[in-house]
Amino acid sequence: MREASILFLRACLALLAMPIYLLSFLGIWEPFCKKIFFPFFLENFSAIHERKTKKQKQELFRNLPDFRRPSGELKLLEIGTGCGANFQFYPPGCRVTCTDTTPNFQQALSRSTNKNQLVHYERFLLAAGEDLHQVPSGSVDAVICTFVLCSVCSVNGTLKEALRVLRPGGAFYFLEHVAADHSSWKYFWQQICCPTWKLIFDGCCLTREIWKNLEQANFSELNLQHINIELPWMPIQPHIVGYAVK
Repeated sequence: MREASILFLRACLALLAMPIYLLSFLGIWEPFCKKIFFPFFLENFSAIHERKTKKQKQELFRNLPDFRRPSGELKLLEIGTGCGANFQFYPPGCRVTCTDTTPNFQQALSRSTNKNQLVHYERFLLAAGEDLHQVPSGSVDAVICTFVLCSVCSVNGTLKEALRVLRPGGAFYFLEHVAADHSSWKYFWQQICCPTWKLIFDGCCLTREIWKNLEQANFSELNLQHINIELPWMPIQPHIVGYAVK
C-alpha cells in the first residue's frame, strides 16, 4: 500500500511539473538549468540557507587551522564551490582551489572572493568530483565538500579522489543532507519528491545515505554527527556533518 501511494503521488507531482519534463524531453531543460536557473536559484536561496547553516559551518571549520603544514601554509580544495558561500568561514591566509562542473557561477564566485580578501583564491577548475586529475596527488591539506555529494554521479568515486589529492594526515570536511529514517514521514515524502526534485535541481538526490559511503571509505579517522537543520517545507533534511582524516 505504501509503495502504491508513493507511485501515485509521484505521478501527481510529475503532472504538476509536466512543462519541465517536456522541456527535458526536448533537450532544453538541462542546459537552461545549468546555465541560468540553477545558478540564479543557488545564489538567491543561499542567502536564506546560509543563515540556517551558519552556526554548523562555524563549528565545522573551527579546527581547519590545525591542518596547516609546518611551514604555516594551508591549501584547500573545494569540490562544487558554487557561489563561494564557504569562503567566509576559511582561516585568513589559506589558499583555495575551487572546482565545479559548470563555469556559470563565476560571477557570484568573484563577488564572494571580493568580500573575503584574506582568503587567497588560487584558481578555478572545471571538473567533477569524481575526476580531479588536474590536482596532483597528496597536494592539499583539506578538501571541502558541502551540499555537493547529493548530486555527484558517484559518491564513492568522489571520496576516492578526495583521498588521492589529500596529503597524509589531511582532512575531508563535509556537510550534507541525507535520507531520513525509513520509517518516518520525512522519508515517505523524500521518496515522492525525489525524481522531480532531481530533475529540477540539477541532479540533487534526496535519498542518499552518504554516511554509509563515508564509513566505507579508507579514511583513518571519521568524525561524523547526524543533525537536523530546520528548513521548513523542504525535503533536504536531516543532515550529516563532520570531517574525516586520511
